Amino acid sequence: MSTHRVLLTDPLHPDVHARLAAWAEVSQLPDGLARAESDDALREAMPRVNGLVVRRQLPGDLFDRPHALRGVMRQGVGLDFIPVDRATANGIPVGNTPAVNANAVAEYVFAALLAHSRQLAAFDASVRAGDWAARTRAGARTFELHGRTLGVIGFGAIGQRIGAIAQRGFGMTLAVCTGTPSKVPAGIATLSLEALFAASDFIVIACPLTPQTRGLVNADVLAHAKPGAVLVNVGRGPVLREADLAAALDAGRLAGAVLDVFENQPLPADSALRRHPGVLLTPHLAGLTQEAERAMGLLAVDTLEALLLRGERPPNIVNPEVFAMPLAARA
Repeated sequence: MSTHRVLLTDPLHPDVHARLAAWAEVSQLPDGLARAESDDALREAMPRVNGLVVRRQLPGDLFDRPHALRGVMRQGVGLDFIPVDRATANGIPVGNTPAVNANAVAEYVFAALLAHSRQLAAFDASVRAGDWAARTRAGARTFELHGRTLGVIGFGAIGQRIGAIAQRGFGMTLAVCTGTPSKVPAGIATLSLEALFAASDFIVIACPLTPQTRGLVNADVLAHAKPGAVLVNVGRGPVLREADLAAALDAGRLAGAVLDVFENQPLPADSALRRHPGVLLTPHLAGLTQEAERAMGLLAVDTLEALLLRGERPPNIVNPEVFAMPLAARA
C-alpha cells in the first residue's frame, strides 16, 4: 500500500490517472458538489493527503489549517484558483503546467475568428429555417482573415502560438501588447493597449490575471476600438470589464465578441452579454482537448512524483522560495 495520498478536485485523463495510481493512493472529490460543499470537503481532507491536483477554485483559508501537503499542482496555467501566498507562508510548493495547452487555446482562437468572419452560426440558422437564399448575402456579410490585423494582449506561450498561426497560417499582420516587449521578435509591432485596439481587426486577450491586468480592458480602452473589430477573451474573465464590453457592443463600437472566460463563472443568467447576437459564449473550454488534457495531467502528475517520491525541485514550481524554508515549516 502506497504511503502517498493524492486528492483530485476533478477527474484526470484515464492514462494520467493510471500513471498516478501506480505510485499513489488516489481519491477525488465527489461529482456534483456545490461550491460550499466542495470547500468543506477539501478542508476535511487536508490532514490526510500529501498531494493535491487542482482544477477548480480553492478556499482562501485552505492552507492555514492543519495539513499534510507536500505539493499542490494546478492542472492548467492560471494560478488564480490557488491562494499561492498562503501556500508559500505554510511551506507548500505550488506548481502549474505552462505551455502544454498553448496549441489547444490557439486553435480555439482561430475557430472563433473563423466562426465570426464567415458567420457560421447565422448561416446555419438560415439553412435550418429553409432560407437557402441567404447564400446570396454571404459576400456582403463575410470576409477572410488573410491580410487582417490581429492584436494579442499577452505574449507568453499562448500568445506566441496564436501569433505563429496568424502569421504563418493565415498571412495576418500581428501586433502585440505585453509587459515584456523585449521578448517580442523583431518585425512584430509592440503597441500600447489603446494603439492595439485602434489598429486591430481582431483583439485576443491572452494574458494572465494579476493585480495589474484586472480590469485592464475597460471602457476607456474599448473606446479606441477600430470600427468592426471583434474581441476574443481566452485569458481570464476579470481582465475584461463585461459591463463595459456590453456597452461597447450596444453602441456599435465592436462588431462582436467571443468569450470563453467570465468575471463570474458560470456566467450569470442575467448577464447582458447573453442577449447580444454578435457574442459567442463558451464555458471555459479553450484549453480542453484530448491532447491538452493528457499533456497537462502528465506534467502535473510527474511534478508531484518529483516532489513526493524523489524530493526534487521541479522548474515549474511557482513559489520555489519554499525550498529554502526549514523542513519543519514544510511538513
